[in-house]
Amino acid sequence: MVIRFLIADAYPVGGTIRTTFVTAAQLAREHEVEVVSVYRHAARPRLELDPRVRLRPLTDLRPESLKGVRGRIAENPSRVIHSEDTRYPRFNLLTDAALLRFLYSVRDGVLVGTRPGLNLAIARHVSRRVVRIGQDHMNLDGYGPGLVSAMADRYPRLDAVTALTEGSAAEYRELMGQRGRVVCIPNPAPSDEGRRTALDAPVVVAAGTLSRRKGFDRLLKAWARLAPSHPDWRLKIFGTGPERPELEDLIDRLGIRSSARLCGHSPRLLDELASASVFALTSRREGFPMVLLEAMAVGLPVVAYDCPTGPRDIVTDGVDGHVIPNGRTRLFVEALGGLMEDESRRRRFGAAALESVTRYRIDAVGARWEALFGELAAGRGRPRGLERGDATARARA
Repeated sequence: MVIRFLIADAYPVGGTIRTTFVTAAQLAREHEVEVVSVYRHAARPRLELDPRVRLRPLTDLRPESLKGVRGRIAENPSRVIHSEDTRYPRFNLLTDAALLRFLYSVRDGVLVGTRPGLNLAIARHVSRRVVRIGQDHMNLDGYGPGLVSAMADRYPRLDAVTALTEGSAAEYRELMGQRGRVVCIPNPAPSDEGRRTALDAPVVVAAGTLSRRKGFDRLLKAWARLAPSHPDWRLKIFGTGPERPELEDLIDRLGIRSSARLCGHSPRLLDELASASVFALTSRREGFPMVLLEAMAVGLPVVAYDCPTGPRDIVTDGVDGHVIPNGRTRLFVEALGGLMEDESRRRRFGAAALESVTRYRIDAVGARWEALFGELAAGRGRPRGLERGDATARARA
């Protein structure tokens, strides 16, 4: 089977890129797999990709390539990508031309889009001979009304839409009615490569893009309440992004420079996670946070806001971590402080986290993808030669 994942930009660091690379690597054990990046701004990807997976960029947007006519074309906004897709400003007429050439050239196999703008383009421009799947890495609440309306209109043309949580899948079924198929397939947990935290270091860790959506300002404000009574503990936040200057300023205004640090990007994030004792997630909105799975995969207990969506689907409150009502700073501080002060609870939660994360092992998630591909290829959702019950059993394996 030929399987292609279409992604906006496969070259920086991000949760969608990471889960796409992990899933592609698993499927490449048995199939021909390609990751197609609509554009790139770097010479090589920052995340490691299995050598069995081909990476194909469609448009080079590095400054040295945007000279003359190409540069002038790239100054024009996209006419293919929906204007309410959050990545819309990064697309242009140059990427449109390359994207359309690619979409019209695909005549076989499976094509999986990874964001709304690309999913809509697949639904409109790709041959029905191709198994066409739209994957959602967020949730409907995160999209504007015009984009949701376009999804309601065009997504039923896809062979399937996949959501990361059962709650998001239910919302898509309501949006599409009886006109399309929706399947819940979560993100896989990355391989922990045997790393385990000792849970004895006085370190709280967080990671993600330094953007408002990730809510690190909320974490720093919570930390400011904890730091005075926990002088030996440190907060480390890993990641890069546009909010870094504002967050550095906030650290100074809160007076926590001695205990809180923005550590930038780490190519060895699992090692950093394994060197901590608690993981904190304060996002305002998520789809299915990969970093939460990464933390639990090395045995870290977590404290997470119950943002839409993901934390409550992954963490069992009081068993492997704490899920706090979204934005309730006092309750978050109490939960985080409780784990910092109670090593026995950290160890209990950490052991449970290792057990919980087995539900998201890549072999199990990969089997669900293969079951869906096989069923759709057999009959575009009307299985021939593959009984629905067999497909469902394989998907739940």
